[in-house]
Amino acid sequence: MKYFRGKPFPLGSSLCIQAGKFGTNFAIFSQNATAIELCLFDESNQETRIPMSASEHTWHIFVEGVKAGTKYGYRVKGEQNEQAGLLFNANKLLSDPYAKAIEGMPDLSSEEAVKWYAWDDERDNGQIAPKSVVVDEHFDWEGDSQVFTPWTETIIYEVHVKGFSQLNPAIPQEIRGTFAGLAHKNSIEYLKKLGITAVELLPITYHIDEPHLQKQGLVNYWGYNVLGNFAVDPKLASDKQNPLKEFKQLVKTLHKANIEVIMDVVFNHTAEGGKDGAMLSFRGLDNHAYWLNEQGEYENWTGCGNTLNLTNLNILRWAIDCLCYWVDECHVDGFRFDLASVLGRTPSFSEKADFFKAIQSCSKLAHIKLIAEPWDIGGEGYQLGKFPEPFYQWNDRYRDDMRAFWLHNQGDLGLFACRFAGSDDIFSKHSASKSINFITAHDGFNLQDLVSYNQKHNLANGEQNRDGHNENFSHNHGVEGETDDESVKKQREMTACGLLATLLLSGGVPMLFAGDEMGHTQQGNNNGYCQDNETTWLDWENANQARIGYVAELIALRKKIPLLSAQNQWWDSQSVRWISALAEPLQIEDWHNNSLKEIAILLQDNWLILVNAKRQKQQFLLPKGYWKVVLGQKNGTLMTETQSVTLNNMGVCVLQKSDGIHTKILETQHA
Repeated sequence: MKYFRGKPFPLGSSLCIQAGKFGTNFAIFSQNATAIELCLFDESNQETRIPMSASEHTWHIFVEGVKAGTKYGYRVKGEQNEQAGLLFNANKLLSDPYAKAIEGMPDLSSEEAVKWYAWDDERDNGQIAPKSVVVDEHFDWEGDSQVFTPWTETIIYEVHVKGFSQLNPAIPQEIRGTFAGLAHKNSIEYLKKLGITAVELLPITYHIDEPHLQKQGLVNYWGYNVLGNFAVDPKLASDKQNPLKEFKQLVKTLHKANIEVIMDVVFNHTAEGGKDGAMLSFRGLDNHAYWLNEQGEYENWTGCGNTLNLTNLNILRWAIDCLCYWVDECHVDGFRFDLASVLGRTPSFSEKADFFKAIQSCSKLAHIKLIAEPWDIGGEGYQLGKFPEPFYQWNDRYRDDMRAFWLHNQGDLGLFACRFAGSDDIFSKHSASKSINFITAHDGFNLQDLVSYNQKHNLANGEQNRDGHNENFSHNHGVEGETDDESVKKQREMTACGLLATLLLSGGVPMLFAGDEMGHTQQGNNNGYCQDNETTWLDWENANQARIGYVAELIALRKKIPLLSAQNQWWDSQSVRWISALAEPLQIEDWHNNSLKEIAILLQDNWLILVNAKRQKQQFLLPKGYWKVVLGQKNGTLMTETQSVTLNNMGVCVLQKSDGIHTKILETQHA
């Protein structure tokens, strides 16, 4: 095996030609290492170690003849000084944080198994540790590029790749639950039928199962316990040998349908957990990748045992390189950042943090959609509204306030209107709303359970029902869980559709959680992170086709209303009027009347949205003019000759001003 110094850039493993020789260049960073060995593994798992050269904090080597599919790792030497945060141990094989593929799931199912990966264990674990893999990144994109759908026209569909198609009988068995399953023509047709413009994929990067899950025989289904941020997880691919290629094909297929791909990425923590967890990558390369206190202990602002330190230049560069990789090589259209407040810690949160400046200065990311989950669990971790341009932000205030208004008879009209109009109380420093509106997401009750359960039912997670949110603002309509009572089922459906109509007609960017449109239930589990089964897989055979049609109708209507789909500015008195059920302007005292749960919203003098969140019928007098119903309330909208509309309890109706003569409509049913 022939090798020479190689080059310090690009970091990771790169197939290339150097000095007329074909092979692979390897480069890795470590600020405090004294020596690093590249470890290559042949087909029989035999290891060859090669010392690497150093250029400042980057270590590199070129090895002739190394091709795609070669497994490798690193052994890093350096001082062990726990209080100084130095935990080097050359007996532990480390994966490449820039690896484009990783093989192997570490056995962490017992205390003894975990010890094989402990930073202070002297046994060699090279044979059992996960291996990085050299990848050929070539792919024929056929002229594909990012879609760049304007934010005002964006409809987000948060979805798990496996859960979406795993139980869909219209998808060939061999590709269900995979990238290919999501790229199948039936899947694309469904998304287009709904009117979705962007899929937000739960993590598709290489992750491992936490020790406590392995001990119980469970798995991490959501995928937030990431080991390889550059690597596609082969569990989500039908072609286990080429998961990257299959993912790229998914992106290309979605782009042909004018649908964007937003990746959920995890830069707040890694799968290594606390210091008593496994040494798999960063901990052994340079433990200062994490936030450490003066005693060398981890700051745990994530609840996962460690917190990545993006003020560390090497980690900052790694994060930006990672984003650029997915944009350049995989044509990804955007990112949602898990526990994004960590990205702005200095260690206190700052909108001028290095990560934000690096994002803003990077031309490759200038027009990419960026979405923050604006909190972590550390002190002052809740930072909704505090993120700088160009970030949009998950608005949990929208979620909770709209749930309370519809389900708990809490909140006032003023708060409802504020959320409906884009939450200017939160995002006022911006020229327009940066709110990602959602009623439900992967974390918490889904919509069907929100209207069917008062309490979480998470016993299957093995944590005695202690995990998951306790404050759900849910309402079971009189019966906990599934029921044969048709009146209860009807009330649940009306409420669910009222919430969906509110979401899809509000100012801001709506995000729909996959399965809500078809009535999927998780049986009351509001923390399905470890339920890789029918609990979380979408139940296509029992899908609520009427609700699917209603959501498609709502999205189509949203795209017709200029104030929602074309303008990118705050609503004002010229474009919006808030009126009472008597067709009169709301008075100051009305805005703070907790008993009022009905309101009419006139958009641009042309679109009238009627909202009745009461549990009784409500008559609305209509403003002057001729009006036609363009979206009736689910399960019935009544119109009389006296220019009024009566909504059943818990309903929404939309009318459009018409030039024609007003026609009496006694009842408009929606299939």
